[in-house]
Amino acid sequence: MSSIPAPPNIAEERVNPSFPVRELTYWIDGGRRVTELKERIMLELERDPLWRVNDHPNLSLAETRERAMSKIRRLADLATSRPLEETMTRMSIISVVDPGFWTRFGVHFGLFFGALQGQATPSQMAYWMDKGALSMQGITGCFGMTELGHGSNVAGLETTATLDERTDEFVVHSPTLTATKWWIGGAAHTATHCAVYAQLIVKDQCYGTKTFVVQLRDTKTFALMPGVNVGDLGKKMGRDQIDNGWIRFTHVRIPRSHMLMKHTKVTRSGDVIEPPLAQLAYGALIQGRVSMVSDSANVAKRALTIATRYASVRRQFGGSASAGASETKLIDYPIHQYRLLPLMAQTFAMIFTAREVTANYEKLMGELSGLGDATGAAADDVIKNLKETHATSAGLKAFCTWMCLNIIDQCRQSLGGHGYSAYTGLAQAYSDFAVHCTWEGDNTILTLQCGRYLVATALDARKGLPLPENLSYLRGAVSATGGLSGHACKGDSAEQVSSLDTLKSAWSSVAANAILNAVRDFEAG
Repeated sequence: MSSIPAPPNIAEERVNPSFPVRELTYWIDGGRRVTELKERIMLELERDPLWRVNDHPNLSLAETRERAMSKIRRLADLATSRPLEETMTRMSIISVVDPGFWTRFGVHFGLFFGALQGQATPSQMAYWMDKGALSMQGITGCFGMTELGHGSNVAGLETTATLDERTDEFVVHSPTLTATKWWIGGAAHTATHCAVYAQLIVKDQCYGTKTFVVQLRDTKTFALMPGVNVGDLGKKMGRDQIDNGWIRFTHVRIPRSHMLMKHTKVTRSGDVIEPPLAQLAYGALIQGRVSMVSDSANVAKRALTIATRYASVRRQFGGSASAGASETKLIDYPIHQYRLLPLMAQTFAMIFTAREVTANYEKLMGELSGLGDATGAAADDVIKNLKETHATSAGLKAFCTWMCLNIIDQCRQSLGGHGYSAYTGLAQAYSDFAVHCTWEGDNTILTLQCGRYLVATALDARKGLPLPENLSYLRGAVSATGGLSGHACKGDSAEQVSSLDTLKSAWSSVAANAILNAVRDFEAG
């Protein structure tokens, strides 16, 4: 990607590899064309002084945010003038180069615009597009879900949106201190609009959490709108490029049409029309968790690249300085290989897991989009897929983000004293990535959600009920008594034992045993 030659020690390590490096790169990226697109974009970023990273540790909070806004102006133009594939590839690279900026940009395009895509009707989508939701010319969005009192418990949010039938408006209000929207990216200084999650109240009846677009600031003067109060949450552990803030609403009025009504609809006369399958509204919320599986793989790759290159140039022991002999590279010590190579294997596993879960999610969203208001067997199948994808993405988001955070820290430690320098990029990478274990669902809560689904599926297997495809191995693993069957993996030679079919069968048995142990614990109370 760069014309700068590699240091001699790294060049030595790249001579005569035991596998075709370029072909493997194409395979990991998804083809030669994708690899070449990535390399072209990376070269553009390397040569653009706006994307330099060597001075990040020295920037003040204000300077960090100001540079982020300059990048937004640059990328907003590119996002609307370049092909979608190029834009998505560019963002995936930027998420590794500058994760804090990626969050700032992603709050608008991924969360705010994503809420419009997933929950607005076609006419509403056209309206907000015309207002500048895609181009960011007139609208800069944020995502108002989390509150001071509620994070993972979306159903418990306290902000209200009450229909005023007389004026055909919703009145958005923060009735308590804990209803204050909290940690809202972009709210402190830059967002003009917010996708607000609030309890829908019509004729004194609450219909649960729905999404409303609320204007926060005048799009020309940036003055706060009447009834809107915001504050800056200041310095954070990482990702200071984004101005996280709090928002309080005091009887803020919005048109009824600013409630996103793809699923639940509210008429002019105050009639509430709910979808036959209320769960469908939550399909779009899975996207963030799915994307973090990919993020985990990409950030882990970056950390391991730094650690492996360092190990290829750093020499310690094994030679006599007086005799002029070179000391031994860290990468040549088996203990150092043992330190890094298992982490590399974990990262490759995340790469291909991310590809699979992303494909499953995209398939699910296609099914949801084509379902409409259908009911019956077709809808039942989509609901099953939704539950499976929700549980899978919850478990993988927790597992992969925890794994990546550990990989970053292990790579930092492998650099010895140099790892403590901010200029390695690893300290900042750890600070930036740590939030992945909390946002889009606390990891501990997500593992409980995944575990509950696994236990319920194992109980279905015991009853002989149909199982989702990715848990079909439970069908042959559960005995008539509900325990693990006496299934044994076949193989009389090293070749048979190491075959993919045998390994798949073995891991199915391991997974089934872990799930059934959880079932026993669950039933024992």
